[in-house]
Order: sequence, then structure tokens, then C-alpha cells
Amino acid sequence: MNDTDIQHSTTTPAAAHSPLEVLLIFLKLGVSCFGGPIAHIGYFRDEFVTRRRWLDEQAYADLVALCQFLPGPASSQVGFSLGLMRAGYLGALAAWTGFTLPSAIALVLFAYGASGLSGPAGAGLVHGLKLVAVAIVAQAVWGMARSLCPDRERASIATVAALVILTSASSIAQIGAIVLGAIAGLWLCRAQTANGATHIAMPVSRRVGLGALILFIALLVGLPLLARTWPGLGLFEAFYRSGALVFGGGHVVLPLLREAVVTPGWIGDDAFLTGYGAAQAVPGPLFTFAAYLGAVIGGVPGAITGLVGIFVPGILVLLAALPFWDQFRRRPAAQAMMRGVNAAVVGILGAALYNPVWTSSVHRPLDFGIALAGFVLLTAWRAPPLVVVVLSAAAGIATGLLQS
Repeated sequence: MNDTDIQHSTTTPAAAHSPLEVLLIFLKLGVSCFGGPIAHIGYFRDEFVTRRRWLDEQAYADLVALCQFLPGPASSQVGFSLGLMRAGYLGALAAWTGFTLPSAIALVLFAYGASGLSGPAGAGLVHGLKLVAVAIVAQAVWGMARSLCPDRERASIATVAALVILTSASSIAQIGAIVLGAIAGLWLCRAQTANGATHIAMPVSRRVGLGALILFIALLVGLPLLARTWPGLGLFEAFYRSGALVFGGGHVVLPLLREAVVTPGWIGDDAFLTGYGAAQAVPGPLFTFAAYLGAVIGGVPGAITGLVGIFVPGILVLLAALPFWDQFRRRPAAQAMMRGVNAAVVGILGAALYNPVWTSSVHRPLDFGIALAGFVLLTAWRAPPLVVVVLSAAAGIATGLLQS
């Protein structure tokens, strides 16, 4: 790797630090970071900017901006980048492993135990977890709409995107909604004040970046073709496609995953939403929901397939962007385009709130009351998601027992 290919950082060289150090720090975060990607970014700031001083405030803000620009799980991409800066590629792998495995293991164990949930109490628990998903997704739509759609132009982009998805929830429709959002952003959002852009340094060469981009595109295009010849690749292809096409991370992956695994009949809506509710009770990235889905479909091998498949595209596109991002992000046109894309993401998530989340969970006034209580706890009382999960699950069990 040539010096001319590297954007040098003012931090200590990556080779001077141990991947084990990175692993242990991120393992601690992996068992303690509740609250979704926005909360994770806050945890990371406290840990690495305030306490450990791995980088300064501006450098961290630049890194977060990069990861929010790209498809994939933003908080996991931030963690991967921090590990990369600290201890090179082994440090990046250590960061991803420590932050991801705790919640993935917990959700795989839940997948094996969920099949044993029977009787009024078990059915009530499952239904309570589905109602958690209503509250969590509603909170996500509310918060994202306030920050990403603050004006009529972006609110209109979000509405059009939602209408597109409500007409057809296929992955093609979702790509179309995002493309329309980008075009509309270029047209309608140029008048917004440009963000200040400072230098961001990452130890990734342009050669590595181009290689990662080629591999990302080759897998995205080639896996569907190969899956026709080797059906065993179908599961990996479904998760890879979901991870490659999601902008905004977190809850936005819900409609993509549903289209990937529920539409082909690999898993039912009830099991899907039950796992999604359980995913709110564990720390770490929400993308580990893929481990639950893979375990339900194909046991432990399926869980590994789902986990690797959904995270690989986000990591590849991050590596592809790192050497080129610094120049691209300074352009006003790029900033306007991403404002439109972010607004479209809000619309996509809003459509998912209605179908399948609402339509599969809220069947009677009491269901609405439980979901509403969870939403108020999350938004007005700022209760931790784990508290809402426990209370909603308890309400579901009580309701099931009373109606038996």
C-alpha cells in the first residue's frame, strides 16, 4: 500500500494498537448498548470521543455523516470504522464481532425457544412482542420525520415514497422510491444550507476501495443469477440484497427483510413480527434480527448465513467509499440528493408501520391501547426499549390468560 493511496490520520497508527483491546471494548458495548442506531452513536461518542479520546468531535461527526450516507447499518459501520482506525483490518473485524455477537446469540436462542411458546400465556407473550414492534416503529417514524422531513418539500417526498410502497412492497418498488427521493432532492432541496465539511482520514487505499466496490456490485448482480442454478445460495442472496438496499439502517430494514423471507413463504408474518419484537429487548445492532430469521429458517447454519449476508454489503460499500468520500461529500449536489433520499426513507418506514406491523398486530381496541402506551413511554417518558418490551410482553400474557 503506497503512502499516496492513504489519507493519513492525526491519531496513532493502527498497527500500534491491539485488536484484542478493540474486541474487549466493543464486547462491553455489545452487551450494554440499547436503544437503536441513534442511541448507539451516542454511546460511541461517549466512549471514544469523551472518555478514550480516540478522535475529536469533528472527526467523529464526519465519520457518522459518512455512515449515514451509505446503505447498511449506520451504527455498525461507525463501529467498524473506529476499529479500523484503531487497529487496522483486524481491529475492524474485532469491533464488528464484539458489537454484534451478543445480540445475535441471544436472538438465536430465542428462535429455538419461541417454537415452545404455546397455550394462552405463550400466545399472549408472542402477541405482546408484536405490539412492541408497533410502538418501536411508530417512534422511529415520528423521530425520523421530525429530523429528516422538517419542511414541506421533504414531507412531500416522504409521502410520495410511502404511496409507492403501499402500492407495491417489493424490493423494486423500494429502490424506485429511493431513486425518486434522490431525484426530488436534487430538484427541491438545493436551497438548504450546505453542511460544513472537514477532512476525514481513514487507512484505506483507493485500490482496496475499488476492489470492495467491484465485489459489492458483483455479488448484488451475480447472486440472484447463481441462486437460480444453486438454490442453496437463495438464503444468502436474500439477506445480502436486504443489507445492500437499505438506507437509514435500523428499522428501515424491516420491509426489505419481510419481502425477502416472508413473501417466498420461508417464515410467517407472526414469527417474523415476534422476532422483531424480541429484537427490541436485546442490545447491539437491530440487523442481528437476521440471525433470528436465519435460525427459524435453517437452524444455526441459517443464522450464520443471515448474519453474514446482511452485514457484508454494508461493510463492502463502506470500504469502497472511505478513500473517496472526503471530496464527494463537499459537493452541494450530493448533500441535496441525500436530503431527498433520507426523506424517502421516512416514507418507506411509514408504509411499513401500516403494513405489515399495524395490520398484523392491532386487531382490537386493547391492542391499540397497549401499543399506544408503549409509544408514549418511548417518546414522552423516554423509557428504555427494554422496559417497554417487558411491560408489553407482560400485558400480552395477562390479556391471553384473561381471555382463555
